[in-house]
Amino acid sequence: MGGHAVRALIASVLGYAMDGFDLLMLGFMLPAISADLHLSGAQAGSLVTWTLVGAVVGGIVFGLLSDRFGRVRVLTWTILVFAVFTGLCALSRGYTDLLIYRTIAGIGLGGEFGIGMALVAEAWPDRLRARASSYVGLGWQVGVLAAALLTPWLLPLIGWRGMFAIGLLPAVVSFIVRRSVEEPELFVAHRARVERMQARAPAHERGAWLRALRLLVADARTARASLGVTVLCSVQNFGYYGLMIWLPAYLSKSFGYSLTKSGLWTAVTVLGMALGIWLFGVAADRFGRRPTFLFYQVGAVVMVYVYAHLSTPFALLIGGAAMGVFVNGMIGGYGALISELYPTAARATAQNVLFNIGRAVGGFGPLAVGAMAARYSFTAALGMLAAIYVLDILATLFLIPERRGAALE
Repeated sequence: MGGHAVRALIASVLGYAMDGFDLLMLGFMLPAISADLHLSGAQAGSLVTWTLVGAVVGGIVFGLLSDRFGRVRVLTWTILVFAVFTGLCALSRGYTDLLIYRTIAGIGLGGEFGIGMALVAEAWPDRLRARASSYVGLGWQVGVLAAALLTPWLLPLIGWRGMFAIGLLPAVVSFIVRRSVEEPELFVAHRARVERMQARAPAHERGAWLRALRLLVADARTARASLGVTVLCSVQNFGYYGLMIWLPAYLSKSFGYSLTKSGLWTAVTVLGMALGIWLFGVAADRFGRRPTFLFYQVGAVVMVYVYAHLSTPFALLIGGAAMGVFVNGMIGGYGALISELYPTAARATAQNVLFNIGRAVGGFGPLAVGAMAARYSFTAALGMLAAIYVLDILATLFLIPERRGAALE
């Protein structure tokens, strides 16, 4: 494998790892932030929701910019925006300014997933596309695992403001990425063709780069695929955020786990997710995208329901790992699936827009789980999460085409 492909992969993995670290870190810090700034439960939950709403805006804007100006250049912009406004959260004096900083940080966060996935898909060969995309998904788990292990240790030492200040470090990464990673040859060739066409086009037709959005619904087949991918991404994010944001609280309230013990049990679930992502990439390249998605979706229905009824520490540990395999293993497949469904002119836009619409829907996961847990129980809330994966199965069966190994257009 060429050095360019490896560097592109490393850059994309690092960007997504920072996103994962930030969001789970926020889950652990919510009680401390709420106590210090006197936030209500609804206000605390909205910090997560509006981070994800910002991600939708960032996904659309940065996806369009990436399809116009390049994967690498715009990826560095997203990392920089995310880093600066995460760092500014450390200076927050109350709910309003913290909410503003989190929302803008989310705008930067929203661009990183889709651009990284497009960059890797265009840099790696067709036969390894799902596997390479799954490595990007593993970046998130690396960040989440680091947050689960480090936040309970660091938070008492440096406080929630110090934790947000650490978020400035990715700014350094953005400069390294910009200097060391090259644009994929596929995108460079595409840009050259576009520039030649624009040079010959009438003035009023130049710069019509919003056409990338229209390409997501270019015909009936593409529109169906876009709807299907949106459903998959929405269920993925709703289930993931609903589970991971509340898992430490669930273990603490239902079983009396300490913050450190909750972190360790959550870390085991994250390790299961990492294993699931890696296995998804291998299976999707070998058996196809649709069969692998269906297998994982059925597994998610079963394991979330089973986990809700476990009660012993060992069962929760093993069950959490098994649940993690299926609940988040599917993140290993979206990069390849979306890349194969759309042309180079709209690839980053499709990745960012469709996945981040799912992120916006997913932002209501923590609110829904929290509300159901308060009204009924955490067990009932987990049962609700299990049921939504049935929507995933239907969307995969009726809306998603199989494109394993297809050459990118």
